[in-house]
Amino acid sequence: MAEGSRSPLRSFVEVAPGSHFPIQNLPFGVFRRRGSPEPEPPRPAVAIGDFALDLAAVSDAGLFHGPLLSASPCFRQETLNMFLGMGRPAWKEARATLQKILSADEPVLRDNEALKKKCLVPMSDTEMLLPITVGDYTDFFCSVHHARNCGFIFRGPQTPVNPNWFQLPIGYHGRASSVIVSGTDIIRPKGQGHPTGDSRPYFGPSKKLDFELEMAAIVGPGNELGKPIDINDAEEHIFGLMIMNDWSARDIQAWETIPLGPFLGKSFSTTVSPWIVTMDALKPFTCEAPKQEPEPLPYLAEKNHVNYDIPLEVWIKPKEQSEPSMVAKSNFKHLYWTLTQQLAHHTVNGCNLRPGDMFATGTLSGPETESLGCLLELTWNGQKEISVGNSTRKFLEDGDEVILTACCKGEGYNVGFGTCTGKVLPALP
Repeated sequence: MAEGSRSPLRSFVEVAPGSHFPIQNLPFGVFRRRGSPEPEPPRPAVAIGDFALDLAAVSDAGLFHGPLLSASPCFRQETLNMFLGMGRPAWKEARATLQKILSADEPVLRDNEALKKKCLVPMSDTEMLLPITVGDYTDFFCSVHHARNCGFIFRGPQTPVNPNWFQLPIGYHGRASSVIVSGTDIIRPKGQGHPTGDSRPYFGPSKKLDFELEMAAIVGPGNELGKPIDINDAEEHIFGLMIMNDWSARDIQAWETIPLGPFLGKSFSTTVSPWIVTMDALKPFTCEAPKQEPEPLPYLAEKNHVNYDIPLEVWIKPKEQSEPSMVAKSNFKHLYWTLTQQLAHHTVNGCNLRPGDMFATGTLSGPETESLGCLLELTWNGQKEISVGNSTRKFLEDGDEVILTACCKGEGYNVGFGTCTGKVLPALP
C-alpha cells in the first residue's frame, strides 16, 4: 500500500487523532518494562499510539519473514546499532513488515490475544532508554539565522557570518559519553567565565545556562576509513532523526572558545528524545531546501537538495508553575546545509562514520523573533528578558524544565517525535 500525506493506512491499535505515533510513523526506540519481578534486558521497539511494540517478541513469534530479518538477531540486542548497520534494505523490510502486521485488516496480531499482550506494551509500563550506543557525536552549525545572530552578538554587525560559513558546513566534535535520554536531570555545570577588569577569571556554577533546539541524525552503515561517502549516496547512510537539546553554558563557552571551539561549555550534557523517526516516515514532508549562494563546491552539490517540513517547539516549565509555557516555535526547513551535505562533508577527508554515530544540526533558528532556538538569541545574551508564564527569564534557573517537541502534520495523521525533556538541578557543592 502506497504511503504519502494521503495514506489510507490504518492500524487495529487505537491511535488518538492527535497522537505522534500512528502507523505512518513507527519510530524506533529501546525500552525496559517497569515493575517486572525479574530485571529484563533492554529491548528494541517501535511506537504505535500509546504502546511500544516489542520487536524481540515480534521476532520470537516468527513474524519477520523477509530474507534479511527472518534469521537476524538484530532485535534481540540491547541497542539498535546492529539493525542500523544492516542498511536501508533491512530498514525498509522491517517497516513493511511492521506496517503489515499492525494494519487494521491483518489478523496475525490483531486476532491473537496472547501474542498481542506479549508484543504490545503500554507506554505507561515502559522505561525508555538511550536507543543507540553513540560511538561519536558531531555538532554542526547549519542555521544561517542562528549563525548571523551569534555573529551580531559576539562580533558586531560588520561581518556577522564569516565567509567560510557559506562554503562548508561548520562543525565540531562533541562528547558522546554525555549524550543522555529525555527525562534525565541536568546538573548545572561549573567552569570558568570571563574575567571582569583586571581580576582573574570567574569560577563557579554557570550563570548563563541555555537550551539549544536541535535535531540529531543517526548514522546507518557508515564508511571505511579513507573512503568518503558521495553526496548523492549520503541518504543511504542516514537512518532517522531525533530531537536534541544541546545544553550550553554560554559564559563558560564564550571564555574558552578563544581560539578553539566549545569544550566544557557543551560537554556536560546533550539530551535526545527516545524515539528515532525514520527518514522513510519523513519522506512525505520533504520540501525545497534554501538556495545556496555561492553554489557549493562539486562534492557538496547534490541532485536532490531537500529539507523536511518539521515544526518545532520549545516550552519551559519553571518550578513554581504548574504548566509549561511556549517560548519558541521554529522549523527544520530553515536548515541551510542539508543532512546529506553534512554527512558528505564529514567523510570527504576519509573520516569513517559507524552505525549509531550521531551528527546534529546546530541550533535551528528561523527568521522570526519567535523562531529563535535558544535563550542566547531570544534574550540577546541576557540584554532583555522573555516572559515564561508569570515569570521572566534571561537564562535558565534551577528547577526549570525544558521541553522540546516536534511534529509533522499530514492529511489526517501526524508524524511526531514525542518530547525531549530535562530539568535543571543546582550545581554540586
